[in-house]
Amino acid sequence: MVLVGVSRTSKTPTSIYLANRGVKTGNVPLVPGVAVSNQVEQLSRPLVVGLYASPERIVQIRQNRLLGLKAHHDDDQYIDRKAVAEEVALSRRLCAKHNWPIIDVTRRSIEETAAAVLKLLAERRRQPVA
Repeated sequence: MVLVGVSRTSKTPTSIYLANRGVKTGNVPLVPGVAVSNQVEQLSRPLVVGLYASPERIVQIRQNRLLGLKAHHDDDQYIDRKAVAEEVALSRRLCAKHNWPIIDVTRRSIEETAAAVLKLLAERRRQPVA
């Protein structure tokens, strides 16, 4: 399975959690101005799941991350609410374009997100192969 999403949507910790549960998981960041690899867009059978959060929550997490790193980013698109809202909108449109399920992780723990992903994976496994 593959998790896609913008920065700070818990892709990495969710991937690690799922890996510890025996699920082979890829993690693909969606970066503004960088096209998603054709390999991801052309996957046929692996489950691709989009993770997203509210722009406000992403900005809050990113600001805290920058403070923790003692990084200085004035006027940076990374924490600009409007730019982040556009990132989230683009990621949701990409998932809709490919009919990838999406999960709102705004107020979810890693365990809750992983449980939702595992539910989608179980549903996928019950579907006959086309």
